[in-house]
Amino acid sequence: MMVDIPVEEGYVLLQDVKVWYRIVGRAETPGKVPLLCLHGGPGVPHDYLEPLETLAAGGRQVVFYDQLGCGNSDVPDDPSLWRMERFLEEIDAVRKVLQLEDIHLLGQSWGGMLAMQYALRQPRGLCSLVLASAPASSRQWAAEAKRLREELPAETQETLSRHEEAGTTDDPSYVEAMMGFYRRHVCRLDPWPECLDRALEKLMRNPVVYLTMWGDSEFHVTGNLKDWDVSGRLNEIALPTLLTSGRYDEATPAVMKTVHQGIPGSKWVIFEQSAHEAHLEETERYLQVIDTFLEEVESRRMFEIR
Repeated sequence: MMVDIPVEEGYVLLQDVKVWYRIVGRAETPGKVPLLCLHGGPGVPHDYLEPLETLAAGGRQVVFYDQLGCGNSDVPDDPSLWRMERFLEEIDAVRKVLQLEDIHLLGQSWGGMLAMQYALRQPRGLCSLVLASAPASSRQWAAEAKRLREELPAETQETLSRHEEAGTTDDPSYVEAMMGFYRRHVCRLDPWPECLDRALEKLMRNPVVYLTMWGDSEFHVTGNLKDWDVSGRLNEIALPTLLTSGRYDEATPAVMKTVHQGIPGSKWVIFEQSAHEAHLEETERYLQVIDTFLEEVESRRMFEIR
């Protein structure tokens, strides 16, 4: 992080719980709209998105928060909270308290699902969307994940199936077999960046949000999002939209093609050396692509205002 860029951290109080936030950058640059970042999971805190802080060097604020139930935010023992509607309300609350009237919205993975659902509400002040490796249909994701899983070594597949059938997905051998998939389709760097390790360590300390909403693993979708699907409504999103994904992504080209074809005028950039974490695997190019897109949106916006 650049030492001359200010950072503010604190909590947004929502009813009787606290949601932690981090704002990087100054708000004084004319025409620069804040970028609000939605992390993935559900339940994987913001840490792994840290490279996006560099976007604040161009004069915009970059805003992160840990969704309720993970990271630095409160972790209430109330499974009824872990649902899409609750997290949509959280976006509005964070925007209101932090006075984010106009925003670009970036969602990575589950964060992108959340961003699409939020955009369908037609909220005021939403200037653009960046959807990073995010599906429009959980069923399509699961089908593609099954196809990728079938490319794993037979022994790995057998271990995964055996533990899923036995309900022993917390067994170390299942976790290790699962990592074989993750090293191919989540992040191909070796070793993984510290910020990604840190985020996943925090997830493993309290996986209840992930287990409730998604399931035992990326390809074993059993949570309350298993039937989520907005693919038939994507044409309602009339915003400048950038899609990003990796060539080896678990959000496969088929998954991202559905989003690209569904959102009118959307732009799609594939990162050829990346899996699910292109912002970590090809950081310099990723930041350049995002920054260029945001500046183009803001240039058109300023022209329209004039």
